[in-house]
Amino acid sequence: MTTAGTCAAQFAEIQEEFERNFAERGEVGASVCVTVDGETVVDLWGGVADPATERPWTEDTIGVVWSSTKGGVALCAHVLASRGQLDINAPVTTYWPEFGKNGKEAIPVRQLLNHQAGMAALREPIPDGGLCDWDLVVDALSTQEPLWHPGTRNGYSALTFGHLIGEVVRRISGRSLGTFFREEIAEPLDLDFWIGLPEEHEPRVAPNISAEFDPTQPIPSFYQAGMTDPTSVASLVMMNSGGILLPDAVNNRRVHAAEIPSANGITNARGLAGMYRPLALDGAVDDVRLVDEGQLGPMSAVSSATSVDATMLVPTRWSLGFMKGVDNGHLPPGDNDSVVLSDDAFGHVGAGGSIGFADRRARLSFGYTMNRQGSTIGLDDRAQSLVDAVYRALGYQLRSNGGLWYH
Repeated sequence: MTTAGTCAAQFAEIQEEFERNFAERGEVGASVCVTVDGETVVDLWGGVADPATERPWTEDTIGVVWSSTKGGVALCAHVLASRGQLDINAPVTTYWPEFGKNGKEAIPVRQLLNHQAGMAALREPIPDGGLCDWDLVVDALSTQEPLWHPGTRNGYSALTFGHLIGEVVRRISGRSLGTFFREEIAEPLDLDFWIGLPEEHEPRVAPNISAEFDPTQPIPSFYQAGMTDPTSVASLVMMNSGGILLPDAVNNRRVHAAEIPSANGITNARGLAGMYRPLALDGAVDDVRLVDEGQLGPMSAVSSATSVDATMLVPTRWSLGFMKGVDNGHLPPGDNDSVVLSDDAFGHVGAGGSIGFADRRARLSFGYTMNRQGSTIGLDDRAQSLVDAVYRALGYQLRSNGGLWYH
């Protein structure tokens, strides 16, 4: 597969791995972008955006990045915190009074960000397309009792995180999460990144290709629980999603136009790397300051961690709103998917394998997007091979136990 774009000589291995993804790892269409010291050193794309029409993946192709959107959501909260408009340690009810029902009165914003609030899924069924109805979801979250006592467990808020943080942002700013993100982050940084896609950009979207599971391989515990244990958090996530997790459900105009900030951000690798670019440079780039340097501490430091995430059923590590690297290689097949980064890095993966992150020590930002979802719950070989190549090019090594990268 011949790819298009640019790649600095120091990072030639990334282009080699990117092309191997197409030749050996089942890639269909994808993009990867890397910045170091604020300069773009890799900006590559290739493959087919839409197999049905054989439309190629071009420089301006965009697609749904699923939970990689959550990095943008968390960034919105930290922008407000940096401006003194949001106290992350304050109760959510300070900004959203209606939230304080059924045992949620004292939950701080911090626990929404680090997945400890017990609001990891919706208890009551929502209709098909329900996640597209902002008020419906927010009202349900307002009245819902937590799934566990807040602060006692970690459980990934797979489809609720965006509405939880988004409503806090809306109450403070008077703007929807998608509008705030566009006006305060995407437009100042000139990012092709949307939470709520305008119709004129629809022709550029690469349709999502749902994951296919190999019946001969172990299934992650998250999916097993979701399909077999109706009392599990995983089942609430999978079976009460308003249908958005069904094959091809994300490939329609209504979903693209809605603001579903946990899952429906639409961008490419350039957009993800561009969003994290100022965060790799002490919070500012090109005269655009998103956050004060002091805010980067809570954005990058581990705030919560667990050996068994109540939702994902594997170890997870979180800063305030961002995923931290985790090595689950010691777990049995099916649950050994990892996100192997430097311990200085923070960002977010998306279902099926997309990822964006910043690494302050390496002054690095990274983005990878694709249209064919993998079946892992972390990174599969496509993204991880690219991440590994970046760190090797920068002179990093893996820890001796196969864990996170170090310099």
